[in-house]
Amino acid sequence: MQRLQVFKYELMPGGRQQRQMRRFAGSCRFVYNKALALQKERHERGEKKLGYAGLCKLLTEWRHSVETQWLAEAPVHPLQQTFKDLERAYANFFAKRADFPRFKKKGRSDSFRYPDPKQIKLEQHNSREVLGALKNVTVSQSGGKWFISIQTEREVEQPIPQGGAVGIDMGVARFATLSDGTFYAPLRCFKRHETALRKAQQSLSRKVRFSNNWRKAKARVGRIHARIGNARRDFLHKTSTAISKNHAVVFVEDLQVRNMSKSAAGTTEAPGRNDRAKSGLNKSILDQGWFEFRRQLDYKLAWRGGWLVVVPPQNTSRTCPACGHVSADNRQTQAQFACVECGCEEHADLVGAINVLRAGHAWMACGSNRSGGRKQEPTEATTQGAIRA
Repeated sequence: MQRLQVFKYELMPGGRQQRQMRRFAGSCRFVYNKALALQKERHERGEKKLGYAGLCKLLTEWRHSVETQWLAEAPVHPLQQTFKDLERAYANFFAKRADFPRFKKKGRSDSFRYPDPKQIKLEQHNSREVLGALKNVTVSQSGGKWFISIQTEREVEQPIPQGGAVGIDMGVARFATLSDGTFYAPLRCFKRHETALRKAQQSLSRKVRFSNNWRKAKARVGRIHARIGNARRDFLHKTSTAISKNHAVVFVEDLQVRNMSKSAAGTTEAPGRNDRAKSGLNKSILDQGWFEFRRQLDYKLAWRGGWLVVVPPQNTSRTCPACGHVSADNRQTQAQFACVECGCEEHADLVGAINVLRAGHAWMACGSNRSGGRKQEPTEATTQGAIRA
């Protein structure tokens, strides 16, 4: 089977190299925003949006224009790849997988991509071996550091899955509860750094915008965000790896995180109720990283020959696993499940996981199983390296 994999390394560029990479990333951001603005103007005039070939022709004009001749200093292939990103953003929007494409802001996900690894010269030190044929290379900045992601493709033997089937109930008090009784406590990385982040943001708000002190304060906020993200990704990778190694089939609920974390503030005419408590719940839900956890489970199970099956979440927390009675009264508290029909008592998250497992088996028996996507996604190895100009 073909495996797509990404190897990610931290770079150690010099001052001149950092300035050059910032210029390249800025040029890609400018081209993306200019193309997006053009597409929106064409839509308002009732014209069809330009395709990739049409945008590439415009790029040639922009690179030779007096107003934007500085674009000629950036490599052309990464600039063209921004049009690919814009096309993908439009496709995700029309498929209702994402919101309408938005303009990129400086300092947020600055990156540029080379579609051919031969177009960039690399000199890596203390790095893990890159396995497979190189497909493309992406250079990105996050938290004040630069990284390089190398996507590869290689042929591997068809793996044989290990273990049986398990259902998972996602929660806030417990991050994930398995139907075999195992559970993983949440990391709550945002909550751990919330005080430090709030103080750093307050300090940033008191600085004169674009002053040296403002830039230092902004960098401090970025480092805290990066620390939170790194801790969350590390936790999710370890948890998803442990589950995928020991189970051949994993059933999860099809949770709509966006709907679950909507604001309860309401409007002036119809104000919401308990909006403070709902705000705290929303923070906890978003802090868990449920969507990323499901994404990681999907590709890691695929790498090991297993499957991720998504089942409807209806009544998984209200159905008694002993007698099958369905009632909202069965779960009167967040943690305790007590059936009003037969008196069965158990932890509510464990009951939910058992019901997810049973619902998954029923769906597979009917031939209605839904996979999480079956994409070959990256694993990341962070080491040190350098780009040679």
